[in-house]
Amino acid sequence: MSGLVKICGLSEPETLVAALDAGADMIGLVFFEKSPRHVDLERAADLAARIRAFGPPRPEIVALTVNADDATVSAIMERVRPDWLQLHGSESPERCAELKARFGVKVMKALGISEPDDIARATPYAAVVDRLLFDARPPKGSDIPGGNGVSFDWRLLAGLDLGVPLMLSGGLDAASVGLALQTSGLRDVDVSSGVERARGVKDAGRIREFVAAARAAQDMEHQAAGTAQKGRTG
Repeated sequence: MSGLVKICGLSEPETLVAALDAGADMIGLVFFEKSPRHVDLERAADLAARIRAFGPPRPEIVALTVNADDATVSAIMERVRPDWLQLHGSESPERCAELKARFGVKVMKALGISEPDDIARATPYAAVVDRLLFDARPPKGSDIPGGNGVSFDWRLLAGLDLGVPLMLSGGLDAASVGLALQTSGLRDVDVSSGVERARGVKDAGRIREFVAAARAAQDMEHQAAGTAQKGRTG
């Protein structure tokens, strides 16, 4: 596979089915009450059970939290049993390492990007997490750190190698994901607002369109990389 596609902020069985059928690699469940995509533990446990019943193979389950305390994370781990914790707040590298060790779960740290100096902040995290997700910094006045439908200058990521897998997010949709991958050089993408028909309301058709567009772009970039490699070794 040339890249991963993550659909984040799912909350209804119908759109979950669309993501599963479309071939999403990761499903994100949001545990942050200020978000319109927030799910409680009961709903999340039901969605997670549906994901585990799919396949194999099945998408990985990602639990998105924002500066959550140990009790909150413990409850999520017990009821939902995610494959990943996505830390989307101001968690320090030390906090990321602590959660990873305590709960024995893979950790993805989301970082807001708007300028070159923001990239430098990623280095300490790269030493302790399993994946980094680069999202746009939230607009002024936003009370949620992600899913705001805004993007950043993807050129900031071109050629970036931090020794861990990198994922691109922020303002992506079916129309823009191809250019985003080409410009950033990344292969893994995450989408939330770009597959919604209203704030917090996912659309099955847009989910299918996004996954198809991302796959086409990933395949194109994969083929281009292979051609370049042959040219260097031929």
